[in-house]
Amino acid sequence: MIIKMHKYTFWVYYKEYKYFLTLLQELGIVHVVEKDKSENHQMEYKHKILSKINQTLKFLKHREIEAHKVDESINAEVLVKDIDSKQNELQKSELALIEARKSLKKAELWGDFSIDTIQKLEEEGFFLRFFVASKKKFKPEEFAEYDFEVIAETNSQVYFVLVVRENAELAIDAEETKLPDKSLSEINTDIVALENKIADINADFNKYAASAIPVLEREYDEVKANLEFENTIHQTETYSDEKIKLLQGWVPETRKKKIDAFLDKNKIFYLVENATKEDSIPILLKNNRYSKLFEPIGKLFSLPSYSELDLTIFFAPFFMLFFGFCLGDAGYGLVFIIGAGIYKLKAAKELKPILSLLQYLGLATVLFGIITGTFFGINLIETKIGFLENYRQLFLNPDKMFNLALIIGAVQIVFGMFIRAVNQARQFGFTHALSTIGWLIIIIGSSIYLGLTKAELISETSTILYAILGLGGFFVIFFSDVNANIFTRIGIGIWDVYSTVTGIFGDILSYIRLFALGLSSAILGFVINDIGMQILGSSKILGPVFFVIFLLIGHSLNILISSLGSFVHPMRLTFVEFYKNAGFKGGGKQYKPFSK
Repeated sequence: MIIKMHKYTFWVYYKEYKYFLTLLQELGIVHVVEKDKSENHQMEYKHKILSKINQTLKFLKHREIEAHKVDESINAEVLVKDIDSKQNELQKSELALIEARKSLKKAELWGDFSIDTIQKLEEEGFFLRFFVASKKKFKPEEFAEYDFEVIAETNSQVYFVLVVRENAELAIDAEETKLPDKSLSEINTDIVALENKIADINADFNKYAASAIPVLEREYDEVKANLEFENTIHQTETYSDEKIKLLQGWVPETRKKKIDAFLDKNKIFYLVENATKEDSIPILLKNNRYSKLFEPIGKLFSLPSYSELDLTIFFAPFFMLFFGFCLGDAGYGLVFIIGAGIYKLKAAKELKPILSLLQYLGLATVLFGIITGTFFGINLIETKIGFLENYRQLFLNPDKMFNLALIIGAVQIVFGMFIRAVNQARQFGFTHALSTIGWLIIIIGSSIYLGLTKAELISETSTILYAILGLGGFFVIFFSDVNANIFTRIGIGIWDVYSTVTGIFGDILSYIRLFALGLSSAILGFVINDIGMQILGSSKILGPVFFVIFLLIGHSLNILISSLGSFVHPMRLTFVEFYKNAGFKGGGKQYKPFSK
């Protein structure tokens, strides 16, 4: 449900304005109307500071160091600069270490030579030339006229040195190479120094992560609050030679009494208006305890616009069922329920709603696992278990699950069309909803007629069917666009018939993915068990050990892979098939009060 918003306009004397804003920020209720989205230099600077602090916090939190006593003496600004500097230094050191190790590999082939000795030989007219040749091409007799020495050999190459009197070009079948600028011992010394430097920098980072994160978080909140304060001043209009300051903002219906009491207490002159269609109204959702858990999923796509219905409460049960359908293993569902329940005991407050959502999804998985007779990859339909013999016929086989996927899809699509009709009536008037109502008459009326005739409750007569199709078709053809003239309406209506019929069939077929994912998850579980049984019988001693290890790893991987598909595909069905048939447009902007 979208909470009703009220538009407030405040008139404040300029000398009292900043004090008023301070009180308003502490109250934390008003979503300020943004009329000018440009920023001054001070606001741009604070945005950069926020970004830097945020990056630093993410960097430190990834170090997974246990928090120690907070060091209140740390200056947040100095700390951010120090960490930024050390990060650059760390990056340069790591790159230098990579290059040093490359040089080490190259130098190891030539041995621990002395650069000074090579330079002294060159001063005396003896030049050392270093070559690499393939073993196939290297023939010592070809170098008889030279003084040469083989230094090293690998599987495919020979490394050798020629000693010549003149540093001239040599016509030999080998590739000349250059030595590293430093000797082997010097490179090893550099590597040790770089490794120590990197270790010292990381030790500093660990120290900061253990003691400075709360300081940075406070600084982030303060800078953000100051930025919001600056932005609110930026959105202020001035009147009467800048003596009067005017500010507009949105207040939810649920907090209206609180803001009114605050304004009356501080003797602020204000005006309250209801929202209009031209306004850009922020969205604040209010749902029951169950559907509120699914709000983060809806926000992944978009918030509804202010004039629309909030679809969270409508898609939540379907999403839960879809997840259970795709995963479809009672054992996996129990893992979610029990695992999330245990983790809840020590989880942070903000994580608990996500864990509760996971438990609901696990409950749906258990339900579909019971329906299909699947428990940790074991097919209960084919397994001979005594107490299940009387219930075997209640399990649904793959054919029935295929049909169930299509039925659930059809139900959700028709349900979405009901919502679209209500939305159209609320937003534009009842006549705009008649076309959608016509389709509902055709779909539901035809389905009821066919069901009753098949059950032989009524006799087959084309008159009833034609009446249903005629009434629904009249609304579709003549009310697809109520603003157009009669001839345009007919053309639009005919096109609507074609696009809707093909679209609905395509949408319903999309729900086959529920059956396919559920089947693939069950097959993977079965394969894991089958391989596990082979391992069990391979050895009397080690077989049971490796059997348990394999099952744990195999089913864990299957849960992870199948859960990903079980989350993504229901989300796709929700955002594409359901939202489209419900006429959802979205584009709402989240309610963000001016607060600390």
